[in-house]
Amino acid sequence: MKNNKITIALAGNPNSGKTSIFNNLTGANQHVGNWPGVTVEKKEGSFFYEGIEFKVIDLPGIYSLSASSIDEKIAREFLIQEKPDVVVSVIDSSNFERNFYLALQLLEMGVNLVLNLNMIDVADKKGININEKVLSLILDVPVVKTIANKNRNTEQLKKAIATAAKKERVSNFEVKYNKEIEEAIKNIISKFPSQNMPANERWLAITLLEGDQYLFNMAKKVYNLTDIENIALPEVNKIEKKYNDDILSIIADNRYGYIKGLVNEILTRKKKIGREISDKIDSVVLNKFLGIPIFLFLIYLTFQIVFTVGSPLVDWIGQFFDWLGNAIAPLLIKIGVSSIVVSFLKDGIIDGVGSVIVFLPNILIMFLLLAFLEDSGYMARAAFVMDKFMHSLGLHGKSFIPMILGFGCNVPAIMATRTLESRKDRILTIMAIPYMSCSARLPIYVLFTSIFFPKHQGLIVFSLYLLGIIIAIFVANSFKILFFKKETAPLIMELPPYRLPQTKSALLQMWLKSKIFLYKAGTIIFFTVIIIWILSSLPVGVEYASKQSWIGQIGTFFAPLLKPAGFGFWQAAVALIFGILAKEVVVGTLGTLFGGAESLSQALPHYFTPLSAYAFLITSLIYVPCIATIGVIKRELNWKWALLSTGTSIFLGWFLAVLIYQIGGLIK
Repeated sequence: MKNNKITIALAGNPNSGKTSIFNNLTGANQHVGNWPGVTVEKKEGSFFYEGIEFKVIDLPGIYSLSASSIDEKIAREFLIQEKPDVVVSVIDSSNFERNFYLALQLLEMGVNLVLNLNMIDVADKKGININEKVLSLILDVPVVKTIANKNRNTEQLKKAIATAAKKERVSNFEVKYNKEIEEAIKNIISKFPSQNMPANERWLAITLLEGDQYLFNMAKKVYNLTDIENIALPEVNKIEKKYNDDILSIIADNRYGYIKGLVNEILTRKKKIGREISDKIDSVVLNKFLGIPIFLFLIYLTFQIVFTVGSPLVDWIGQFFDWLGNAIAPLLIKIGVSSIVVSFLKDGIIDGVGSVIVFLPNILIMFLLLAFLEDSGYMARAAFVMDKFMHSLGLHGKSFIPMILGFGCNVPAIMATRTLESRKDRILTIMAIPYMSCSARLPIYVLFTSIFFPKHQGLIVFSLYLLGIIIAIFVANSFKILFFKKETAPLIMELPPYRLPQTKSALLQMWLKSKIFLYKAGTIIFFTVIIIWILSSLPVGVEYASKQSWIGQIGTFFAPLLKPAGFGFWQAAVALIFGILAKEVVVGTLGTLFGGAESLSQALPHYFTPLSAYAFLITSLIYVPCIATIGVIKRELNWKWALLSTGTSIFLGWFLAVLIYQIGGLIK
């Protein structure tokens, strides 16, 4: 217990329902950051039980503690270095044998474990019954059954966690390996020094047998074992020679042998009759002819709903900000407030920030629908649907999952490439993600489609998202041809079962992601529109936001470059320049220069035609990812790739906008 808080770590396989358990335990009392030293997302939350605060850490979803991926390294280093008071191992009950491998490793590590048999309803439908009382007796740990997506038995889980936290001892569980491994474990332990060793020497010996470099280094530093390689290596050579196999496979076989024996004791299966519903659905959505059309239809339907439901709400919020600006200006002037302050509040803050916030309903609805698609189990299948097509371009089907995440935000999508084993696949996917249309671009789409394409908003935005996917794949394939020649490995990935999305969980995910949008509106966008207002007001004496103002002079310098694309006026140039900070700033800039939402709807048709408006949308989609995305590319790869991504996107954004506008002009 640290600082009067009990620290809990949630560990489990991907698709085990671990995130839902985290949401059920912590509710809205959670936040997202990054793990120290890496850009992998870290989720923390807390809850109170019997007057005690429990801090919950949601570890990355992993299959084992073998530390072959960055997620596994993060999870294990946290367990070793931070020593949480309780570890909750979340298990998909319908796939007990595979999921329990991680729990078994946690038990061997000697953590204070609570076993959470989740998705028990899915197991029941498969005819699987797990005797949790016998399992608890065998393992000497608390076992709780839950249905996370329905928030069932969360209180029982909290009680088990609180009880485990009070225990003075942890389970003395051991896997009995074959004779040769057991002898090797004893020999390694006998060579350990008597001082500064962890309580669980057996676990350390096993991990050293597995040849874990991290444990080698840790043992050298922490346990003063200067000759640690020579302790384990002779034992490994002896075992591998006897069994004519590598030590990792031998140890894994022993563990799976134990798991099979355990399953015989605690698990019974009823005979399955006929095909499951999931199989029947998959026969349609994964069909080689229907799969891609169904995926495209669902994405199209998503945006139709976003605009059909969201547009009236956007109009109401826009009318409110226009009323607020028009009401506050004369009131402030009446009480003697300086005209400069009035302009700052109305033209800068209300019109600038307000022109972005009006699109919050669309953002909320989109995140909610994407959360439903993800929770249902469909989004994982989208990667399989696209796998064959991706392979035809020399890319990995698994790359499509981070690319889909890019619909929300490019930054966490780039972080998600950590799950890709090949560095080549990671680089190509990272270079493709900035072209996936993130939610920050949505306010631009909503603004322009509501003015120039009011009857076809969903179709126009769908075309932009589809174009983003096509360009992303084109860029990745081009870079593969230029920099990489190696064949792509086939896609091997688990398909989660279909589930009814949990409304509470989806709403929570929607809010947490939308908070990022509001945070940007309150920080980056707020300060940017202040800078734009200042530049629009200087030098002293010029008309506000005129061509003679400093911002007008900046825009006038770059505007000729945009003339071939159909929007060669200085306001568009300024909006795109400041949009590099955050894509929402494009709308905020236009709002600051032209006025609020109502003023924009009247002003922009004087500058754009439907054709040039679509060209502007294409530029907004493609050109320069936001500064945060550039930064994360640099951290994940290096400056070379970050600059290459930036330069490529600037050229493509300009070239395609010019191409569309010029060809469209010839057709007209």
